[in-house]
Amino acid sequence: MSKTNVLPDLLMRTFNQRKNARTLRLTSPDGIAENRYVLIGGIEQWISIRGEDRRNPILLLIHGGPASSYSIFSPLLRSWEKHFTIVQWDQRGAGKTFGKHGREGTGAISFDRLVQDGIEVAQYLLNALQQDKLILLGSSVGSVIGMQMAKRRPELFHAYVGTDQNVGIEGHRLSYRLNLEGLRKARCVKGIRLFEQIGPDPSLWSLEEFDRKNRWMVKVITPAPNMIMDLILPSMLASPIHSFRDILDYFKGMNYSLEQLYDELISFDARKLGTRYELPYFIFQGDTDWVTPVETAQSFFEDIEAPHKEFALVPNAGHLACFARPEPFLELLLHRVLPVIQTSGPPLTGACPIPHVI
Repeated sequence: MSKTNVLPDLLMRTFNQRKNARTLRLTSPDGIAENRYVLIGGIEQWISIRGEDRRNPILLLIHGGPASSYSIFSPLLRSWEKHFTIVQWDQRGAGKTFGKHGREGTGAISFDRLVQDGIEVAQYLLNALQQDKLILLGSSVGSVIGMQMAKRRPELFHAYVGTDQNVGIEGHRLSYRLNLEGLRKARCVKGIRLFEQIGPDPSLWSLEEFDRKNRWMVKVITPAPNMIMDLILPSMLASPIHSFRDILDYFKGMNYSLEQLYDELISFDARKLGTRYELPYFIFQGDTDWVTPVETAQSFFEDIEAPHKEFALVPNAGHLACFARPEPFLELLLHRVLPVIQTSGPPLTGACPIPHVI
């Protein structure tokens, strides 16, 4: 059963922050734990680099939202840091990056701009950690960005891993139907009324209607953890590196970024990017995801042409599958992705200290 309020998390904030700070403490002599701003695309953007051995493969997470920074989830991925160097990047318009610049300093945002920024982040990491390639993990709206990064610069990446895979308009249609059915089962009159008013055609939804629809979607009860009440809000309140000001900036950035990206997002069609990828391609999807449904992700995957491809379900996980079920997701990375990248290129080289950045 999902939580119905986060008052206990608010009351326990200081205790949980201290607990997570202990969890995140790294003592390995070869480890790395860096939180800093890096000049990307002409502005300073915030990144976190964490791992027990900087020689491990780099895993760059491309967060969704738009502008839903995943750095709040670092404690949930602590076990991953034994095997990978985990990089969280607050994109232009998101999280700490938005907090530093605000609306005026952020300027216009497009998916093309975010893709260019992401490629710069990847190049920075490869140079800083003295590696040839990294693993790209795109989640939800981040999969829209990640797929285009993989398309443009496949030589930078060992593999693309999509989760909460965004396919585009066909996914919106199926998500609408699944959630309307869920609202009807729950006899949620207000939610049903809204869904019936806006109708099933995503191309006719206004930004306001899309936003209101999403607010009702996260209230639909499924057996899997609720992405807002069980994951985002508790993780946000318990993060030792996020102040209340950071939390406010988080939501301001989401509002601003959705305003900037909505037209592109609602018309996105993953197949129009082309279905041929020049690198190993994986999709690991939550088996009860009603936001980016399994059926559309799997149908899209079947059309993908790549040197190697695999699809797997994450059990008892909805949207944000890698945070809802971090251990099963890690097993997929270790047993499906790592064997492929270890046989597809030269061995990983040693690393040097990260150079000074502004």
